[in-house]
Amino acid sequence: MAASSCPSCHGCLLLFLLLLAVVAGSGAGAADHGAGSSSLVQLNVDSLFPVATSCPSTPQEQNHGAAAKGTRMPIVHQHGPCSPLAGAHGKAPTHADILTADQRRVESIRRRVFETTGRGRARPKRAAPSVQLQPGAPSTPSSASASVSSAAWSTDLPASSGSALGTGNYVVTIGLGTPAKRNTVVFDTGSDTTWVQCQPCVASCYRQKGPIFDPTKSSTYANISCDSSYCSELYTSGCSGGHCLYGVQYGDGSYTIGFYAHDTLTLASDTVKGFRFGCGEKNKGLFGKTAGLMGLGRGKTSLTVQAYDKYSGVFAYCLPATSSGTGFLDFGPGAPAANARLTPMLVDDGPTFYYVALTGLKVGGHLLPIPETVFSAAGALVDSGTVITRLPPAAYASLSSAFASVMERLGYKKAPAFSILDTCYDLSGTQGSVALPAVALVFRGGACLDVDASGILYVVDESQACLAFAPNEEDTDVAIVGNTQQKTYSLLYDLGRKVVGFAPGAC
Repeated sequence: MAASSCPSCHGCLLLFLLLLAVVAGSGAGAADHGAGSSSLVQLNVDSLFPVATSCPSTPQEQNHGAAAKGTRMPIVHQHGPCSPLAGAHGKAPTHADILTADQRRVESIRRRVFETTGRGRARPKRAAPSVQLQPGAPSTPSSASASVSSAAWSTDLPASSGSALGTGNYVVTIGLGTPAKRNTVVFDTGSDTTWVQCQPCVASCYRQKGPIFDPTKSSTYANISCDSSYCSELYTSGCSGGHCLYGVQYGDGSYTIGFYAHDTLTLASDTVKGFRFGCGEKNKGLFGKTAGLMGLGRGKTSLTVQAYDKYSGVFAYCLPATSSGTGFLDFGPGAPAANARLTPMLVDDGPTFYYVALTGLKVGGHLLPIPETVFSAAGALVDSGTVITRLPPAAYASLSSAFASVMERLGYKKAPAFSILDTCYDLSGTQGSVALPAVALVFRGGACLDVDASGILYVVDESQACLAFAPNEEDTDVAIVGNTQQKTYSLLYDLGRKVVGFAPGAC
């Protein structure tokens, strides 16, 4: 774990420079010189790569340690050994694929931020396939539900929400319907509307692992009327046969279209009755082998808002240090961690996203000389689905320069840039732990995220380990705190108190 470097460190620059002088001649092998220091953190090289592990297999085991007064669910990396999707047909994406998809997600977030807040600059949308709805064969609805006949499709639905998707790194398994059917979905703080693939697939469904949800088998399923106020809450909606249609098209051209409906949602052993979601009958794109997506944004259609009375608008998650580990997703206030560091949630900055005020960066415990105006001009948000943290160009340049300076003194060999990552090192031949300069993000109100050692580098392989940050194109592009830097922290989102929190060492 990274030692805390967030408290004020006036006058510590001299101590920092003296420490660098001690380790400069020792090379990368002298990892122990920084042990216990807020200037350096230790990274076990072997932990960088997935390994076989013991995974929770029962609901009781999975829900062990649930937060008081809330409900806890295990979350895992979609392509890790503990994933319910492990062994599904198809190969895991390459690092190049992941970073390309991540860049598309970031572009989509920037576009949505501009459309809703005016921040940043307008960007052209990528070419996307037609999402015209076509008539199909009728289904046989349950006697207890509204008709889900696909014969009613006769509407052109402009499903162009500009939503972000990316590769959907982390997944959680939910229950849907009565009786509940298991669905493994991406959880995403950058989306509002939850959806799953549904039978019948009127045009196309991508290949998921496990059965596609059949609404005719649920006694509590019902479509939502076009006249319902719930239909007007959708970012993009339509109407067919009196039933509300939803459509979401993501930044990479992927899309889902279907009926907007409600049914019973099961989270661990808890239930949310009348939960509104998209029952997708026409779905295509880069969704992996998941059943769909859980939207945890701030919009009216999100799970966070729909279940506000039950969970007080509070949820938290912890992403494991490696893809072999298991984290958690909590709903409900519970008992706040004593070591949680809180920063205001800037709810007036725009919809959906969790905006915060990033005010500074630290390397080796030293606050970098970056004017706060560099951050305030861009604004910032925290996102579960973005992999690599994006920073204003001037802030990234300062971070990269300071990090590279310490790495040079520690004796690390530079490696070629990889994709969007340009500050890379060759760790081949190292054994055990290596020392890295500590990196921290500072937020309004004094909250600080001391990045865990596992979240400082993005490791392509042992010969190419890169600083897991990248610059934005423009000074006014929104900064994004990505999930690599969130590892091992409990990220708390509290709509009622309007705060975002960071509690280290949670998983």
